Amino acid sequence: MRSGVLLSGVATIALVASGAANAVDLWPDVKLPAAVWSWSGGYIGGHVGGGYGRTSFSNPYGPSIYGGVVDTPVFLAGGQIGFNWQKNSWVLGIELDASGVVSEGTNTCLAASGFVVSANCKAGPNVFATGTGRVGYTFGPHGRTLAYLKGGVAWQNNRGDVVNNNEFSGRGSQENTSFDYGRVGGIIGLGVEQALTSAWSLKVEYDYLHFGGPSIVTPPTVQFPPFAILPANTTSLSSSYHIGTIGLNYHFDADPWGAQRSDAPLFTKATGSVPPTTDTAGWSFEGGSRLWLSRGRFQWNLPNQIPAGDPDILVSRITHHGLDGLSGELFGRLDSPWGVFLKSNVGIGRFDKGSTNDEDWGTQGNHPSLSYINTKAGQANGRFSYYTADVGYDLLRGVDYKVGGFVGWTYYEQSSDYIGCVQIANPMGPCSRPDSDGDDTVVGGQNSQWNAPRVGLSAETRLTERWRLSSDVAYLPWTDFNGRDHHLARPPTTFLDQRGSGGGGVQVEGVLSYFITKNFSVGVGARYWAMWTIKDSEVTCTGCSGPGTTETVLSKFSAERWGTFFQASYRLD
Repeated sequence: MRSGVLLSGVATIALVASGAANAVDLWPDVKLPAAVWSWSGGYIGGHVGGGYGRTSFSNPYGPSIYGGVVDTPVFLAGGQIGFNWQKNSWVLGIELDASGVVSEGTNTCLAASGFVVSANCKAGPNVFATGTGRVGYTFGPHGRTLAYLKGGVAWQNNRGDVVNNNEFSGRGSQENTSFDYGRVGGIIGLGVEQALTSAWSLKVEYDYLHFGGPSIVTPPTVQFPPFAILPANTTSLSSSYHIGTIGLNYHFDADPWGAQRSDAPLFTKATGSVPPTTDTAGWSFEGGSRLWLSRGRFQWNLPNQIPAGDPDILVSRITHHGLDGLSGELFGRLDSPWGVFLKSNVGIGRFDKGSTNDEDWGTQGNHPSLSYINTKAGQANGRFSYYTADVGYDLLRGVDYKVGGFVGWTYYEQSSDYIGCVQIANPMGPCSRPDSDGDDTVVGGQNSQWNAPRVGLSAETRLTERWRLSSDVAYLPWTDFNGRDHHLARPPTTFLDQRGSGGGGVQVEGVLSYFITKNFSVGVGARYWAMWTIKDSEVTCTGCSGPGTTETVLSKFSAERWGTFFQASYRLD
């Protein structure tokens, strides 16, 4: 694996050196006429996007020893309407947008100590709406590129649950509360919008949304030892989101058939626009390599199985987080004269950082009747590999832009060992020895493999003669998961074979490239991937109830990886 990362890194360095050596191929400077594109007027459009969110739960029982924050991956799609006023190169605007959201997340909350039964908190928005003002500046050929900042008010509908975990070892009534609320917050963002034709423009945007939250009633919970019922209380919620989107706008006062190519002489919104032209581009291929600096997370939840099982009440949860790694990858895209394209990437990487938190509630093997146990370990020998493969069609295309839809497949595999053993919640729990912290003994391991179809939108536009902006947003409508967890320190050793399907996911990335020569470019980008299964996936455990025993229980799995990458590529026309 290390050799694969090294080879990909060498390929990136070689491409950079090759481009520098061929700097004599720089394009000649071309003097362009004054800006003639006007951004003034109204528009309407649509967008798709995705990203990362968090919902925080305050703890009424005291400072939390772990958890309290729920990760909520987000995929969204919706529409926008707005109006611009332009004076010289400055543009002011207002915009309203609304999005339907697919999002879900779960994590431990209200964990004040190992003597209180903590809860499983779930959260996920299903609607966003915003009203913003924009201020921007135009540049590039004919003033067709608009860079802008935006800010204003936002509204979300957030819903979820606070469910006590495994009270009375699942044999008593379980307390829970639910919430479903709307809340006004704020939004700030930045983006770049590019005029493609006299009627259509493409935008790529990043937004940060933040919301306070209401006070939600928490259920009564159990303290033991000493035994007591802690009465109902309240938790305050807050949430924030980092979202990337691709949008396409139609400008009302434009000729929809005018100036179909981005290299047309003028892009006016007046009558008598340039007649339609036909893109005569032939075959082209662009390929290169990337170095991806990323952080990963993997979580699986084991719900209560007594008497019939409730997928929201947990007896155990294992979370691997802070998995900082470096991967090398190769990528390529082949475009045909008819607008059909193929694109793919493949990469391998390693990590040796991170933590594992193994949480248990209620009766757990040799440690009966404990309210809450949280056993922490380190990470070692981490490795991951991945690929995507897509086929698509450019719905809009010209010499300087492409906007198309695609369908494809993605694969992600991750394996690591967890080492050492320290108890952070309950001194009567396992791994409570003072010398257990820092131990490098391998106590377990996890392998996970994800396969999923993906459907999405791909956009690329040349901002200036040398700068290009590209972005992909993909939704995973279904996932297939296989994994295996090893508990090597248990007497006896247990092996848990994991299987899940359904669920969903989101994959988002964007890259800004600079062309050193006509064909060679370097760039920097960001990427976020998330995948999850449905909550009644299965785990088959060998040895959990003693030597030679096998049993199947329900579970839910989720994974994330996100970070920044650097790339070098070469284009053949």
